[in-house]
Amino acid sequence: MRRIEDANLACIESARALYMGFRLVGRAVPFMRTWLMTVLAISILLPASGNAAEAKKSLTPFQSDVVYENYVLRNSEKLDHLRLHYATLGKPHYDSSREIDNAVLVLHHTGSSGGDMLTPEYIETLFAEGRPLDANRYYLIFPDNLGHGKSTKPSDGLEARFPHYGYNDLVDLQHKLVVENLGIKRLQAILGVSMGGMNAWQWAESYPDEVKGIMPVVSLPDKVSGRNLLWRRLAIFYIRNDPAWRDGKYRQASLGFSEAYLLLRMMIDGVPHLQSKIPDSVAAEEFITTIVNGTEGADPNDLLYSLESSKDYDPSPALEQIKAKTYALNFSDDEFNPDVLSILETQIRRVKDARYFVQQGSSSTYGHYTMTHPALWADHVREFLNWLESPR
Repeated sequence: MRRIEDANLACIESARALYMGFRLVGRAVPFMRTWLMTVLAISILLPASGNAAEAKKSLTPFQSDVVYENYVLRNSEKLDHLRLHYATLGKPHYDSSREIDNAVLVLHHTGSSGGDMLTPEYIETLFAEGRPLDANRYYLIFPDNLGHGKSTKPSDGLEARFPHYGYNDLVDLQHKLVVENLGIKRLQAILGVSMGGMNAWQWAESYPDEVKGIMPVVSLPDKVSGRNLLWRRLAIFYIRNDPAWRDGKYRQASLGFSEAYLLLRMMIDGVPHLQSKIPDSVAAEEFITTIVNGTEGADPNDLLYSLESSKDYDPSPALEQIKAKTYALNFSDDEFNPDVLSILETQIRRVKDARYFVQQGSSSTYGHYTMTHPALWADHVREFLNWLESPR
């Protein structure tokens, strides 16, 4: 391929030189113009350089694991062998001090994984060439949080004997990965959705000098309470009170687990969207069947632990400590974090350098679940990055 590219470039350069020569002597005849256009057409069909291959390569995630032996959580419970999986897109860039200056941490939501933020829609909308977080420009890091994805989780074997982790433990591990394993002293940005957004608030407070900007999406800088807390407790109740649960040693499909997921799916979607998509009982039954079938392969222990892990989340007391530029994005049809309560509007005033935007929901959006459709909010990511990189 390289020989074809070199020959192609040489042919174009020869044609250009010859054509300019004819112009100089006033003899640019029609057949020459025809020949030149043919050469240029061929150049379009053949790769002019390795750029296309390089661009494709930059959008192929690099997958890896790090292992921490005898890892102690904040509650003093221990994991003998903690595996943290992560993926990256792009390459690190080094400044004049040989420090990485283009790293962006991308954080997933509850019950999800970093891989779920590497779907074609996410890549094409946010990470492809010319997109807000172009992988040719940024070094993007996608960890699977403890208890999620390919990282160590209850369903690996410990089940209900798994240590109880909290959001603070998730952030501790993210920080350990970034600083100790990847050698990054300061992140350019953090983009997080839902739980990932909550982790972004925690990062900005715990490590105020180690991140330049954060963009928490569909999360509030306040403890989990009200409807958000109630649905979590109900989901936990459904799982634990199902006779098939057997203290986490279930050996068959759990009705309580399915009920918990149905509650989650109803809460996570937008009211206008559900009103549009479920006009009658037939549509409602189809919705229920689709959700129940979608729980196949998921694990009740993993869900239970991930729901309980939010109990230590409360960034509210330390919001004034945040130094990072903060761009918070919520959706008006998000029933997890109802905009009518004005919590984001009120609390963000305490952050020194902050902006927020509540995007209007409709029958074409998905409430809290709009986070999984980045095409609907990618413009805000670009706005955040433009602001982040502008002089203060």
